[in-house]
Amino acid sequence: MLRPLLLLSALIGLAGAQETVSDSSVLDISSFPITFYGQKYEKLYVNINSETFTVCFNNYFTLEKSQDCIVGPPVDEGSVKFDTTSPDTTSNQMIRDALPTIKSDLKGFVEFFVSYEGSKIQMLLGDYGTQAVLVFLNTHLLKSVKVFNVVVSGETVSTLNIKGRPSYNDISGCRHSGVLYKPGAVMSSDPETCSSLVCSETAVSTSTGCRPTERCAGNNICILDSICTVTGPTVIDFLGQVNSVDDRCAYSLMSGSSVPDLNVLANFQERRRKDVSLLDSVTLRLNKTGVHIQLEQGGRVQVDNSVLTLNSSAQLVKGVELSKDQTGVTAKLLISGYNTTVFFDGNTAQIRFTGPAGKDPSLQGLCGNSSSSLSEARLPQYSASNQSRGTVLTLCCVSPPSCTMQYTDTADSTINCNTSTERCNLLKEAPFTTCHSHTDPTPYITACTETLCNYPAVDGLNCQFLEAYARVCSLRSNDKLVDWRSKAGCSPPQVFCQDRICSAHEFCAEKTVGGEHSCLCRAIFASPYRLTGTFGEPTVCDKNSGSVTLVGCLLEEKGIDFSSLHLNNQTCTGQMNELTHMLTFNFDSSNTCGTVATAENNQLIYKNTITTQNSSSDNIVRHNQVYIDFSCFYTLPDIKTMAFKIKDSSVIQQIVSGAWNYTLSIKAYTDAGLTQAVELSTEVQLDQKIWVEMKTDGLDAGLVAVVTDSCWATNQASPNGSLRYDLITKGCANPADQTVKVVGNGLGTSNYFSFNMFSFPRSSGDIYLHCKLNLCGRQNKSCAPSCNRAHRRRRSARMKYENEAPAFITMAWTN
Repeated sequence: MLRPLLLLSALIGLAGAQETVSDSSVLDISSFPITFYGQKYEKLYVNINSETFTVCFNNYFTLEKSQDCIVGPPVDEGSVKFDTTSPDTTSNQMIRDALPTIKSDLKGFVEFFVSYEGSKIQMLLGDYGTQAVLVFLNTHLLKSVKVFNVVVSGETVSTLNIKGRPSYNDISGCRHSGVLYKPGAVMSSDPETCSSLVCSETAVSTSTGCRPTERCAGNNICILDSICTVTGPTVIDFLGQVNSVDDRCAYSLMSGSSVPDLNVLANFQERRRKDVSLLDSVTLRLNKTGVHIQLEQGGRVQVDNSVLTLNSSAQLVKGVELSKDQTGVTAKLLISGYNTTVFFDGNTAQIRFTGPAGKDPSLQGLCGNSSSSLSEARLPQYSASNQSRGTVLTLCCVSPPSCTMQYTDTADSTINCNTSTERCNLLKEAPFTTCHSHTDPTPYITACTETLCNYPAVDGLNCQFLEAYARVCSLRSNDKLVDWRSKAGCSPPQVFCQDRICSAHEFCAEKTVGGEHSCLCRAIFASPYRLTGTFGEPTVCDKNSGSVTLVGCLLEEKGIDFSSLHLNNQTCTGQMNELTHMLTFNFDSSNTCGTVATAENNQLIYKNTITTQNSSSDNIVRHNQVYIDFSCFYTLPDIKTMAFKIKDSSVIQQIVSGAWNYTLSIKAYTDAGLTQAVELSTEVQLDQKIWVEMKTDGLDAGLVAVVTDSCWATNQASPNGSLRYDLITKGCANPADQTVKVVGNGLGTSNYFSFNMFSFPRSSGDIYLHCKLNLCGRQNKSCAPSCNRAHRRRRSARMKYENEAPAFITMAWTN
């Protein structure tokens, strides 16, 4: 009797301000609501009369068919005491010890103090969340048995005889189709769907069945069967979560310890717009052998760098079963007891992963968990390189930094988001509704609207997401969607751009005019050409030849048939590179192809035209006429020879600058040793190398250095002549003239430089060489200019010249 007495004292100690209840009363118990056999109640309806003491949970004061009540004998005084109390740890533990079926913790009590035979009996309703208890205490004071009935939906489910020991009763349960079930009971079961409705141990109706990544094979047998869909820029993972890729990188779709020898990769590229990337190809990387199997547009398959010929008959390649039909390419392989099937139709990839049920496999990548960070699934160790005619992932040092670069593009007036949303919402309607029980259309609708609100509905994109959902539906059930294509205006499935092979900078699409499949330029690649309105690269000229290269996909966009193009001579046609689809036209001295040569302004110009020409029998034309002029020009050599004579063999000036008084001289030589001076009678030929020395007298070499800041030539005696040519700038040789060399500048009180003799075209022939010099104090610093381009500005800024006014000196030449 120790435990009941302890409980009694604990509960009585919790009693607060009690309320007297008589006749019929409605009591608020919202502070501790009672869940009575699966129904939660926040009010009690108490009825006290000469025949019964009734506590009901629903709005009835007399027993009705649908009532939930506790019915006992009439009380002595025609009234009861009511209260609500909070529990303590002891009360909670004692009740749970008495009732092991109670799994939750006590939240509070609703209590009644009832008088029978002059004794106070305590009736408690315990709030355990989804469970509840009915407890009677102090029953040892009773002289006779008191009978209480527990009524559910008007039916008595248990009868309690109260006398002697305390009574603990579990009033938890579930209800289904009007039937009461105890915790742990199975309320319904369907072996064909592997689904059951179970009353859980905490009295909650719970649906059980296959895991989200499993499906029912019948007879209550679940098997692992997960499908991941990658279409457009979106990934719908095995759990139905959606993620979008916004760059042009390679991403891991599926890898992990459950498939240690396989990594399925998705490669995204832009197409018509620079700011939207679409799935471009799928790569299966076999980790053990390092083999890459790439599935591309047009039903094309490459194993490493070799193109594979496929048909509907399965072909085993490196342990992977490959086949191809009119709908797309399928790759199947078995790894660690799991079957992986990868399907690709050129726009949409679907990965089906099957195996034994019981636990979720360990998978990473966007299909394993699309909500993970894109940076985690991006593959920095791979780069897309042009192999053969397509793009193959090859192991490399780093990923191209440009693959994550974000681009903007102009608005497309053909995109109507409202219309696209209506289109995508067709997945909510019949006949797609037959699939909703096993395949949620929501992620496919999300992927559809996000894409079509940002990208034009061309190249079959308006049917692409519907087709992807329909295919998943057919894989997960035997449901055949009847006439959905006719309702949506979609053609039967087929490989998009069947057997049409495009280069790495192209994608296969429908031409705006005619609707035929063609290789069009990717937006980022074509952007520079479109900005300048050109069809290709600048003309490449050589001494005896010229060539020009046009971009094939730019011609396709304008509806120009490259085979109809030729030069002035119609036999000279362009050569199309089968790998890059670049069209090159050439002419040379052996075959001028109708090139016209003209001489203008001392130049020889070679000119030709890329054009289309209709035969005389053509009365009409249906294609754009093309006239693309290109030319090469060469400067004619000067037919006269020229020699220069120096006007003054040595120029000497006295310089007075602040504290410094010194003599400055400039002299020219014909040898690097500065021994053969140029005299008045010396003739200097064009392009002959000349050495010019700048020398001072009267300066202390330990204190100061001479820096030749600049030297330039003009066609007039003034340093500001109408024609000017720089030899030295900022202490360094003009980088555009490779004949200029500067020696010893800033190292002492003299320096020199060399250059090849020149003249100004169409001028009088006189040349005046001007030089500007500065003095630099040498204390604890270098005065030599740094002629490294990357550091010139920084090093020059550290030099400090002693005099503000520079020294100028000029040497004159005449022809």
